[in-house]
Amino acid sequence: MKVLYGYKDIRKKLRDPVVAIGIFDGIHIGHKRVIKKILNLREPGRDRVVVTFDPHPQTVLRPERMPDRIMSLEHRLFIFEKMGLDAVVVISFTGFIAMMPPEEFVKRVLLRMGTRKVYVGGNFYFGRGKTGDVRTFEKIGRDYGIDVRTVPPVKKGARVISSTWLRRLISSGDIEKAEKLLRRPVSVLGTVVSGDRRGEALGIPTANIDPHQEVIPPPGVYAVKVDIDGKLLDGVLNIGFKPTFYGRRLKKRKEPQIEVHIIGFKGDLYGRSLEIFFKRKLRREKRFKNEEMLKRQITKDVEQAKKILASKKVLHKIRRYKYI
Repeated sequence: MKVLYGYKDIRKKLRDPVVAIGIFDGIHIGHKRVIKKILNLREPGRDRVVVTFDPHPQTVLRPERMPDRIMSLEHRLFIFEKMGLDAVVVISFTGFIAMMPPEEFVKRVLLRMGTRKVYVGGNFYFGRGKTGDVRTFEKIGRDYGIDVRTVPPVKKGARVISSTWLRRLISSGDIEKAEKLLRRPVSVLGTVVSGDRRGEALGIPTANIDPHQEVIPPPGVYAVKVDIDGKLLDGVLNIGFKPTFYGRRLKKRKEPQIEVHIIGFKGDLYGRSLEIFFKRKLRREKRFKNEEMLKRQITKDVEQAKKILASKKVLHKIRRYKYI
């Protein structure tokens, strides 16, 4: 999959592209319905392309209201590639882009790409002050020879599935319901960073994870699957503040830390990106009187996680997500 940044001189890099446009934060089933439209067009000589934006438009338009992303750009690109797209065009969302009138966006971006067919979701807006809705887009498209197709939103009950809803479910810890909006387990793509080696001292080594501001579930201990080079390994992940070690200093720690023990794994993961799938919350984070009591509890957590993650259903759900 090609990843192209910006829209200048882009026509020669793509072959008669059919395009899906959106932020696609979380890549929930509503997003997948849009992307599936271009993936189903298996025509020789035509590239199936997603056009997305980074940073999130809210970062520019309303930075004070910008929540954590469900997925970083790197995470979205990671999944787009698994879906089988031919290319992704990443447009830097700047004040200039935000102020661009709808027709100007079509001329500067889509015509330069050479696309003749575009798919968007039913709640798609673009252009200065959100002045371009899907009807405006369809009209401008006709004027410039672009076939704009609108894909209806997906509902769960009477409610439209959205990134906002999904984000709230994950941050509140409702992993099971979030999984239904995704049709795959909730995951985070993070980088292994250096830590204080507390787990190693206990004989239970952990990898410390930087989630790159992706939204994460509430503090606690979770049974997880960890993707290492395409192999899914069992793990126990802790989100929290390490109260056994830091005690009264907890108030000074503003952001929870993430560390994962990958069961049976031996090796150096420092600097690598890992996708981690949340399956079930095992317990809340708590403070233990001493390190030995903590170690005994982690051992119990590991055994409990093994039983949960041994399910073939769990493996099937995780593997299936890689396909649209």
